[in-house]
Amino acid sequence: MNKALLDDASLEDVFDLNADRLHEECGVFGVFGHPDAAALTALGLHALQHRGQEASGIVSHDGKRFHAERRLGLVGDHFSDARVIARLPGRAAIGHNRYSTTGETILRNVQPLFAELDAGGLAVAHNGNLTNALTLRRELVRAGAICQSTSDTEVILHLVAQSRRPRIIDRFVNALREIEGAYALVALTTKKLIGARDPLGIRPLILGELDGCYILTSETCALDIIGAKYVRDIENGEVVVISETGIQSLKPFPPQRMRPCIFEFVYFARPDSVVQGKSVYEVRKRMGVELARESMPEADVIVPIPDSGVPAAIGFSQESGVPFELGIIRNHYVGRTFIQPTQGVRELGVRMKHSANRSQVAGKRIVLVDDSLVRGTTSLKIVKMMRDAGATEVHFRLACPPIKFSDFYGIDTPEREKLLAANHTVEEMCEFIGADSLAFLSVDGLYRAMGYDGRDDMRPAFTDHCFTGDYPTPLTDLTDAAPRQLSLIAEAS
Repeated sequence: MNKALLDDASLEDVFDLNADRLHEECGVFGVFGHPDAAALTALGLHALQHRGQEASGIVSHDGKRFHAERRLGLVGDHFSDARVIARLPGRAAIGHNRYSTTGETILRNVQPLFAELDAGGLAVAHNGNLTNALTLRRELVRAGAICQSTSDTEVILHLVAQSRRPRIIDRFVNALREIEGAYALVALTTKKLIGARDPLGIRPLILGELDGCYILTSETCALDIIGAKYVRDIENGEVVVISETGIQSLKPFPPQRMRPCIFEFVYFARPDSVVQGKSVYEVRKRMGVELARESMPEADVIVPIPDSGVPAAIGFSQESGVPFELGIIRNHYVGRTFIQPTQGVRELGVRMKHSANRSQVAGKRIVLVDDSLVRGTTSLKIVKMMRDAGATEVHFRLACPPIKFSDFYGIDTPEREKLLAANHTVEEMCEFIGADSLAFLSVDGLYRAMGYDGRDDMRPAFTDHCFTGDYPTPLTDLTDAAPRQLSLIAEAS
C-alpha cells in the first residue's frame, strides 16, 4: 500500500465507513385534501429514508392552525407512533427527510421550516442546495432579517416575507427568481400545496394521485408505499399550485434544457423508483453491462459490494458470462453511530457492516463491483477482507466514472483534495486500495447506459459535474471570500 496516499487520509477517515460514501441528499413529500394527510406523509418519508437519515419533520394544517413535529433521527423512531400522528391533524401536510449539506444537524435546522407572514403561515421543505444562499443571507441580515437557523431553506422564507406582491404564490415565485442552484420544494399555506423544481430540473420532484388527492414527492417509491398513482414528473422550472379547485401549472422562468442530476441513477434514488421515465434498477444494470464491455478481466466470479453495487454487478455478470455470487454479506443491523473507542475496534468496523462469504471467494479470481469510489478508504479494507478470505486475485470495477469534482447542489461530497480520483491516477488508486486491477465506467459509457450514444459536450443531457467539472449554474457563494458555513449558537441536545 502506498504510504503517501494513506497519509493523505486521516486516521479517522480510514476507519469511518460513513465518511467514504456519497451521503444522501434530502427527501420531500406533500399531500393535499386527504383525511390521513399526516399518516400518508409519514409513510412517504419512510420510503424516502435513504435520502436522509439525520432528521425528519412533518407540518400539517387543519383548516385553522398549523401543527409541526420535527425530530432528530430516523422516521420510524418518531413517526410510527400513533400519538405523534394524532398531533398532526388536517387534510394537508408536507414532510422532509434531512441529510445536512448546509447547516448543522440541530433541531432548528430540521425541516419543514415555518414562518408566520402577513399573508398567513408558510411551511417549506427543500431538497437540494442554493449556491447563492450565503450571499442572499448576508443581504437579508443587513436589511434587518433575523435568522434562526443555518439552513439555506430559511433564505427562501425571508425572500417570500420581503416580497410586496399581494398573493402568496406571487411572493413565492418572486423568491424563486432570486435563488440559484438546485431545488425541489414543497410548501404549504393555509389553502394551498405548492411544488417547485429548479429551472434545470437538477433535483427530482414528481406528482402523484391517491383517492382524488394530489401528492408531491421526490421519488415514485414513496407513491408505491401508499398505493398512489404516478401522474407525471414536475417539469424543470415549473411551479404547481394545488388547492380545493384543482391543480395549476406555472412556468415563471425562461425555458431551458433539462439537466437532471445523473447521480440519482448512479446512487441516490431507490432501485425500485422510476426517474424521468427510466427504471433506476434497469439503468444500473446497464451501467454494469457497459462496464463489462469496457474492462472485463479474467475472473471466476462477480461479487457486488452490497447493497448499492448489486444491480450493476448483475449486469456485469450477464454481459461477461461470469457467475454472480454474494461473496460479501451485509449486516443490515449496524447503527450509523456505533461507538468505536479504540483503534483495534475501529479496524474491525468494516467487518461489522460487511462479512466475507468465504465459500464463494476462497481460491477464486474475483471482480468486486461497486457504484462509486470517493475516498477509497472503505474499498481498501474490503479488498483486504477478500484476500484474507482466500481470493487469489481481486479486481475492482466502478459503475460510474471517477469522481473528480465536489458537488454544490445537495450531495455531501468531500472537499476536492479528499476525493481520491481528483488527486491520483488510476494506477495510484489501484495501489492504494490493494487491488490487482482497477477500472471505472467511462463518461460515454454512463451516457450509453442512460440510452444515449455518448455525452454531447456541447449539449449534455445531465448534470454530471462530479465527473466532468461542468457546473451548469453559477457558484456565487463559492467564488465569494466569505466562509461557506454559517455559525449558530450551540444548543444542548
